[in-house]
Amino acid sequence: MLRFLDFSIAFLGLLFLWPILVIVTIIGLFDTGAPVFIQERVGRNKKAFNLIKFRTMSVDTESVASHLASRSSITKLGAFLRKTKIDELPQLINVVKGEMSLVGPRPNLFNQKELIEARDALGIYDVLPGVTGLAQVSNIDMSTPELLARTDKEMIDTLTLSHYFRYILATATGKGMGDRVSK
Repeated sequence: MLRFLDFSIAFLGLLFLWPILVIVTIIGLFDTGAPVFIQERVGRNKKAFNLIKFRTMSVDTESVASHLASRSSITKLGAFLRKTKIDELPQLINVVKGEMSLVGPRPNLFNQKELIEARDALGIYDVLPGVTGLAQVSNIDMSTPELLARTDKEMIDTLTLSHYFRYILATATGKGMGDRVSK
């Protein structure tokens, strides 16, 4: 049921939002020269997949978790995209492909060993990673791995159709902080 919802909502989202995707891509070409950001992330069963986002940081930024990146790495367009969460829209492609769900634990990098261990111990990798979830709407990011893993587990164990739509709606209306970066 959730896969059907994921696919349907993501497909319709891409269908209706394609003008925004094209405009951001064109503006991004002028901003960084490379508007789309593709990064290997940990997926279901700890299998690698390529996460697709709009680039919000300069091209030469080191590949680290957002909370470890320097605030000065974020471009002006990137700050706007993060604030409005438009940078996440290309992940609808990941959802259509079946690599992600709209709701689930945010996919982490393979170099986030502490988070991988905490999530592995709780069985978090048994489900598809998501575009949003309880941690995101509760302002919990990857800088607190144990808390994030416990929150992910709580979301997985209590996920209902009502919660599924609540997390999506909360994210779409701006609840949550998005990716936090350091100073």
